Amino acid sequence: MKSMMKEVGTSIAATIALGVILCGFYPAAVWVAARAFPSRASGSLVEVQGRVVASELLGQHFAADRYFHPRPSAAGNGYDAANSGGSNLGPLSQKLVDAVKDRVAQYRKENGLDGSLLVPADAVLASASGLDPHITVKNAGLQVKRVASARGMREETLRQLVEQRMEGRDLGVLGEPRINVVLLNLALDRYPGGKP
Repeated sequence: MKSMMKEVGTSIAATIALGVILCGFYPAAVWVAARAFPSRASGSLVEVQGRVVASELLGQHFAADRYFHPRPSAAGNGYDAANSGGSNLGPLSQKLVDAVKDRVAQYRKENGLDGSLLVPADAVLASASGLDPHITVKNAGLQVKRVASARGMREETLRQLVEQRMEGRDLGVLGEPRINVVLLNLALDRYPGGKP
């Protein structure tokens, strides 16, 4: 009987301790972190002329030649945050193989590339979330000629703008350098003579 009472007492003490930690300290720590990083806590929203137009964390569909194109999205009808997710098609899926072939042909046609040039994987494969706003530096580089031509800009000037928008590896070692397409396209629209 003593042993059972000891177990009950330990269980009650553990429940109270976890309640204080999980219902008190943890929410307080999250609240403090949100106050320390208000932009991040509110979704990293991007405003243009006082109006919210995007989030740094979510991709958007850009199809016009004057914009850098994001990677494909399998989220709903494309970049639908309510339907975030990948296609779940495996590497042996004929549907995926056919989709990639079509996307490679379309990418080469849009950007005036010959058949011998390898197309970056992020140009033809969707991210796991379907919402990724980033593309590789190589992908952006292959689109420069098309965007510069559509905007009447010098390619070198546009390459410099792309380079300024390049994000490095996380913590200096994780991932690859990348370009946030949403922020790059918004910066292009603010560039002198870059209005759509």
